[in-house]
Amino acid sequence: MNSSARQPEFADAALRIVARDGLAALSFRAVASESGWSLGAVQKAFTSKEALLLATLERAQSQVIAGSSAEPAQPTLEIWLVGLVMATLPLDDDRRAAVVVGTAFADRAPFDPAIATRLSASDAAIRALLVRLFSWRRAEGELTAQLDDDALARAVLAFAGGLAAQLLYDAQPASAVEALVDGTIASLLA
Repeated sequence: MNSSARQPEFADAALRIVARDGLAALSFRAVASESGWSLGAVQKAFTSKEALLLATLERAQSQVIAGSSAEPAQPTLEIWLVGLVMATLPLDDDRRAAVVVGTAFADRAPFDPAIATRLSASDAAIRALLVRLFSWRRAEGELTAQLDDDALARAVLAFAGGLAAQLLYDAQPASAVEALVDGTIASLLA
């Protein structure tokens, strides 16, 4: 097996490290220990720590994409958006780990142009999908929100991201969180 074939395995190990110990704990040596491979194997797979960081971010983003399978706007736009937001919140161990990783990379983005570019592109793609969905539902008469479609997409994402960050340090019962998400999404769509 060549070293590039091990990159996903090493990126998974890196994700576990970041979720458990934070981005500052990520190193070639830590990935080697976590994955059970030698330090040399990790260094062959990644030419620099920056390459390891980007591979880890890409792996985290691919896991988020793989986890979203619901058909858009079904059964209604509001129910779908509530489900989408709830799926991004740290209400179980796996989602908590994903939010911790996402927050760690977002915190590094102002100081790392490659990470900033990657996160910006990902956000733009998500917003574009939401804008197309909102435009479609508006044309069908289901959406009558006063905000334009781009502003609405930004508001939904800002709410989801802010709530996810708050729940990392101020955990709430899932039922209370869902009531908050229901009310907020209903308000945004009204």
